Amino acid sequence: MNKLSKISMSLLAGSFALASTNVSASDLSIEITNLTHGIHFTPFLVASHDGDTHLFKSGTMASTALQMMAEGGDISALSALVTAAGGQTSENPGAGLLAPGKIISAFDFDTKTDMYLSLTAMLLPTNDGFAGLDSWKIPTTAGTYVVLVNAYDAGTEGNNELIVEGAGAPNVLGIPADPSMKSGSGGSGLTTMDENTMIHIHRGALGDDDATGGKSDLNNMVHRWLNPVLKVTIVVK
Repeated sequence: MNKLSKISMSLLAGSFALASTNVSASDLSIEITNLTHGIHFTPFLVASHDGDTHLFKSGTMASTALQMMAEGGDISALSALVTAAGGQTSENPGAGLLAPGKIISAFDFDTKTDMYLSLTAMLLPTNDGFAGLDSWKIPTTAGTYVVLVNAYDAGTEGNNELIVEGAGAPNVLGIPADPSMKSGSGGSGLTTMDENTMIHIHRGALGDDDATGGKSDLNNMVHRWLNPVLKVTIVVK
């Protein structure tokens, strides 16, 4: 075999090795665990994408698509954004709300050639709180990886902590629902605006112990939480 042929074979072997690495890294199994005491999560959006695409970026103003998800659990606009950028999505892999202490069983997710993984879902009951993983670099080495996910405030709505019918629509102040049915009513409201209008770590629910009045409709024995709020177990095959 001449020198040129040896170089060609070497390059070809390198190409096969690279292709094998990419295929291995793109085949994921994902499990999501709710770590909170009394918070439910709306249907998740799990996405893979390139380095220029983001569902959200902390320290910046929320997009309209993020606001729709953070205030009402609507993931359609975020999903469309990822698809338009050539990424992959899995919508509502848990087939509904994720209750406290419950798990979305491991599901397969093919990221194709995408290098980054993101996910998001709204916290209920909150005004505009959401759990978010932004652009986690997918490892190229097979194995099991555990990622702890924090809750963020979208900065688009004041945390008045009042249950208000129809509040899931953007720019309608209030919490759309409490799936636990353990909230109160008749609160006067904690605030009507958010002083930090950038996406930031959520302060958590304050609540109170007055079921028929007080400042908040949330129960401080049920709805409070500390970060992290999710455990995401990712198996790279």
